[in-house]
Amino acid sequence: MWRNPGAVAVTETDIYRGYIDCLNNQDWARLHRFIHDEVHYNSERVGLSGYRAMLERDFREIPDLYFDVQLLIAQPPFIASRLQFNCTPKGTFFGLPINGRKVSFSENVFYEFLNDRIRNVWSVIDKAAIEAQL
Repeated sequence: MWRNPGAVAVTETDIYRGYIDCLNNQDWARLHRFIHDEVHYNSERVGLSGYRAMLERDFREIPDLYFDVQLLIAQPPFIASRLQFNCTPKGTFFGLPINGRKVSFSENVFYEFLNDRIRNVWSVIDKAAIEAQL
């Protein structure tokens, strides 16, 4: 847990909600506050720059992308979240020809924090839910 002298303690949950706000506002200049320089995504080291590039690509391919936290459970240094998406990918999405159709799906994702930043991300997206809408 991060402590700011003279202020209220900030928990991993607070940091996570700040991270989601950062994503939804595409505030890439603040991303380093939430993501560790040596971040791993699904066990692959992508680093902060690779993680940012992945997110920027997601927003280019899905202009109305919005991370909606449906469930959030914390057992520091871990956070588990179920995110809901209702969005309109431009073209092919997870190998599926979406081409501008509105789709709804969820993502179950686990995060591990190190020094108040996300160090590991394990993500599973409900591709079957997307396929069922096509």
